Amino acid sequence: MRRGTSDPNNLVIMIEEGHIIPNTNLFREENGWSISFSSHEFFTGKKVLVFALPGAFTKICSEVHLPGYISNADKFISKGVDIIVCLATNDALVMKAWGDHYLASNIINMVSDGNGEFTRLMGLQLDETQYGMGIRSQRYAMLVEDKLIKNLAIEEPGQLSVSTADKMLVLI
Repeated sequence: MRRGTSDPNNLVIMIEEGHIIPNTNLFREENGWSISFSSHEFFTGKKVLVFALPGAFTKICSEVHLPGYISNADKFISKGVDIIVCLATNDALVMKAWGDHYLASNIINMVSDGNGEFTRLMGLQLDETQYGMGIRSQRYAMLVEDKLIKNLAIEEPGQLSVSTADKMLVLI
């Protein structure tokens, strides 16, 4: 489903800059368990840079997207970003393993939207069922200040240009 199209309940979903992020549960790994937390509680009072992608351990995500944010983390922090989040529709344990594999876990919050609820409420689902991957997140990046979306850069399917770390550094 593309941004701005109708969901199965015929509700039009159009999250854009200037909107508040959806209030739902996200997940992180703690001591081998998947722990849920409220997106609104997590984003309240913080400047959060989120980059979302279709999946952990996938080619573009692992070779380009994630490494760009790892290598530029200090630059984002120096520009006032409190937290950098990598969000995918994988489960929390996979996100933790992926972050550990790329030495990102101490730099970037590896966040799971395993049920795809946040992604659906954002209107940024990507149907990858033809590849056996189910419904995933589109690739995008956003700057959120106290739950309010300040910048939102959404990629066309299969592309990586507007949501890179370099592009987001210019926007912040």
